[in-house]
Amino acid sequence: MTTPFTSKTALVVRGGWDGHVPIEASDRYAEALKLAGYEVTMSETLDSYLDAELLRSTDLIVQCWTMGTITSEQVAGLSAAVRAGTGFAGWHGGVIDSFRETPAYQLITGGQFVHHPRDFVEYEVRPVPERDAHPVIAGLGAFKVRTEQYYVHVDPAIDVFAVTDFVDDPDLPGAAGSTVPVTWTRRWGAGRVFVTTLGHAMADLEVPQTHEMITRGLTWATR
Repeated sequence: MTTPFTSKTALVVRGGWDGHVPIEASDRYAEALKLAGYEVTMSETLDSYLDAELLRSTDLIVQCWTMGTITSEQVAGLSAAVRAGTGFAGWHGGVIDSFRETPAYQLITGGQFVHHPRDFVEYEVRPVPERDAHPVIAGLGAFKVRTEQYYVHVDPAIDVFAVTDFVDDPDLPGAAGSTVPVTWTRRWGAGRVFVTTLGHAMADLEVPQTHEMITRGLTWATR
C-alpha cells in the first residue's frame, strides 16, 4: 500500500482453521494497513459483528476465518454494517471457505469455495481485459502461481477482475479448461466487498502480484 489514508479504521477478524495461518496472514495485512495510515483493531471473536457501535466506526473489515460457524445474529450484524458502507475484504479460505452452512453469509461475499485439486498445481492468473484499468489489477498483468486452485460457485452479480483456467482434475470430471474467477468485487448496499481466492499460505501471500492485489483490494473496499 502506497497511498496513505488519514482517520481510516480497520477491524481484522481472525480465527477458524489453523491451516490457513489466520494469525500470521492477518498480521501481514494489519501491518500494511498501519503503514498506510489506518488505525487497526484486532479481534479473535465473531462477536465483533454484534457490536454495532464498533462496526459503525469501522471503515474496513478484513476477515481471515476459515470454516467454523456463525450465528444468525452475527451475520446480520456484519451484513448491516456493510450495507451501511463499511468495506469487507479477505483472501482465500478466510473469506470464501467461511461458515459453509450459512447462505446468508455467502450472499455477502458473492462466492463460495467448493473444491480444489488434491495437490498443489501451477496455474496462470490473468486479468479480465475489459477491467484491466481498475485499480485492483491495473498494470499487474498475467502471472503464475503454484498452490491450491479454488473451484468456486459465484453470484452472477459480482464483478470479476481476474480469472484462471481450471486444471484437469480426475475428481471433477468435465471441468478442465473452465474459466474460474480468482478475484472479484461486489457492492452490498453502500458497502464494497473484495475477494480473491489466492493466499493459501504465507508463501503465496509473498508472491508480489498476489500481495499487491490484496493490498489494493483492501484500499478499494474501504469506506
